[in-house]
Parts: sequence; C-alpha cells; structure tokens
Amino acid sequence: MSRSQLVAEHLPLLRRYARALTGSQASGDAYVAAMLEAMLGDPSVLDESHGPRAGLFRLFTQIWNSVSVNDDAEVTTLPMPPERRLSNITPLPRQAFLLLSLEGFSEEEVGFILGTDVAETRRLADTAGREMAAEIATDVLIIEDETFIAMDLESLVKNLGHNVVGVARTHADAVALAKNKRPGLILADIQLADGSSGLDAVNELLRTFEVPVVFITAYPERFLTGERPEPAFLISKPFQPAMVSAVASQALFFQRNSRNRTPKAPAA
Repeated sequence: MSRSQLVAEHLPLLRRYARALTGSQASGDAYVAAMLEAMLGDPSVLDESHGPRAGLFRLFTQIWNSVSVNDDAEVTTLPMPPERRLSNITPLPRQAFLLLSLEGFSEEEVGFILGTDVAETRRLADTAGREMAAEIATDVLIIEDETFIAMDLESLVKNLGHNVVGVARTHADAVALAKNKRPGLILADIQLADGSSGLDAVNELLRTFEVPVVFITAYPERFLTGERPEPAFLISKPFQPAMVSAVASQALFFQRNSRNRTPKAPAA
C-alpha cells in the first residue's frame, strides 16, 4: 500500500480523534494538517513499528503535544468547583482515555503512541475517566429507536452519575422532550425507525438552545467525509460502554469550558 493510500485509509478516524481531543472540528483538522505537512517534509518521521495506524496517531500526538496552545492554563480560573477539577486534568490523561476507549487501541499501542509504559497508560486513563465521568453530572436525553440499545444507553448514563430525562424514538418525540426538559447532554442515533433523522432533530433543537450532542451511528463513514460540517462527537455502532463514557465526558468538558471562556458583557 502506498503512503497516500495508508493515510487515506486511517484519516477519517484520526480526524474524529482530533476533534474529540480538541473539541473543535476546525482545530482538530488544523493539527491533522500539520501532521500531514510534517510527513510530506520528511516521510521518515512516521514510525510504523506498531503498525501504520498507531504510527499516524503517534506522529499526530507528537505534533499536538508540541504546540503551546494545548496548555490548560487558560482554563484554570473556571468558577465552578467540578470544572476547576476538570481543568486540572492534563492533555496526556485525556489522550490515553480517548485512545483506549474511543479508538480501541491496546494498552501497548497507546504506550507506543504516547511514549509511556503500560502501567503509566493505565494510570493516565483511569485518572481521566474517573474524574471526567464523576464531575460532570447532568440531565441526558437519549434519541434511539432500538429498544435494547436505548436500555443499554440508559443504564450506562445512570451508572456514570447522570439523570435520564427521557428516551425518544422519533424526530417529533425528540423535539418535544428536549424543549420540555432542556437536557444538558443529548445522545442521538442518526437514523430512526420511522424514517426520521436524529441529526435533523438535533439541528432543530440547536436553533433554540445550546447543548452538547454525541451522535451514534452504524455508518460513521457517511459523516466523516470532510464534505460538510461533521459531528464533533461521533460513536460507531456497536459501541463499547467505555467509548460512550469517554466521548460524553469530552463533549461536556468542552461545552462547559467554552461557555465559561465566553467574555461577559460589562455590568451596567
């Protein structure tokens, strides 16, 4: 396989990881572009000793960790105690957590990507996962038409300390529930049983109030094309509970940090 084919094969999921890590499609793509530029300038920077996919993620990690903007200093003054604790979670634990939970790398591969050993990888992932899941409890709306999947999500969400305000099976149900309950997080399937779209329902809701959304789909490749705005937080079916935990925590983390960074209007 040529180098360009190798990159093309793994680029969509690398872009997903970059967005989950940075909380922004534009920011994530900028780091991926910087990684590609580094490869073009010197192909030898790609270490494929643990496989090409792990090599790409390792190179991306080296680029991401080398840029000073990733310092958490700008969020250390958040006013809410849980968010202050979250702001102290450094980028490295978040990376370990996402690489294991979202991307499905083994502990050995994550160690290779981050430059850590297995014991340190476990410690980093446990630190991020425990603190991020425990400190951001909120009301959750689930948009899912498959009964057993909805039950699994509801149980998982409750085990993470969140409160489920409702389960919607259609576009109309989702809009009605969300407008009435105003959830702090939405987990949404994209294709619903009645032919309606969870994506359309969410877009309608986002015109009336701001809420972080995690999309769940059996066909992620349809939404990772780069041809239109893409969901920043996307989970593939079948999913692992740890993946839902990782992505939901990231969505809440970046939503709340973003809200608290917004400059306030001066008092009258």
